[in-house]
Amino acid sequence: MPMLDSYLFFDGNCAEAMRFYQGVIGGELQPMMKYGDSPDPKQCPAGSADRIMHTSLTVDGRNLMASDTPAGQGKPMQGFSLSLYYASPEEAKQKFAALAEGGTVVLPIGPTFWAKAFGMLTDRFGTPWMVSGGGMEQGAD
Repeated sequence: MPMLDSYLFFDGNCAEAMRFYQGVIGGELQPMMKYGDSPDPKQCPAGSADRIMHTSLTVDGRNLMASDTPAGQGKPMQGFSLSLYYASPEEAKQKFAALAEGGTVVLPIGPTFWAKAFGMLTDRFGTPWMVSGGGMEQGAD
């Protein structure tokens, strides 16, 4: 059966972002390979030796993979959101607050008709998130 995971591209701050995500979400951060670590120097774009070529954060068997774009090729993230679900609305609110630190809250976390807690934000690294807690089966307060 195929697996569908996410891959993020950062503009020079991949290592910082992935360490932050591990601190907030948990999981196991895999080794970070830099462009300069490539055995083929042609695979290292100019000015990119210290940028991350690949890493991933494994959370409950799923991978959030990431890298930095080569220097000068960064683009804003758009057209998607990473979605986190927690059984407890309290835990969802805690994770939402941590991810929102230094970022922008798009929709404050609160009750909806499908969850006891749901909110949207863009974190300080430019990654959009949707955080939910307490599903529809429990009803919203």
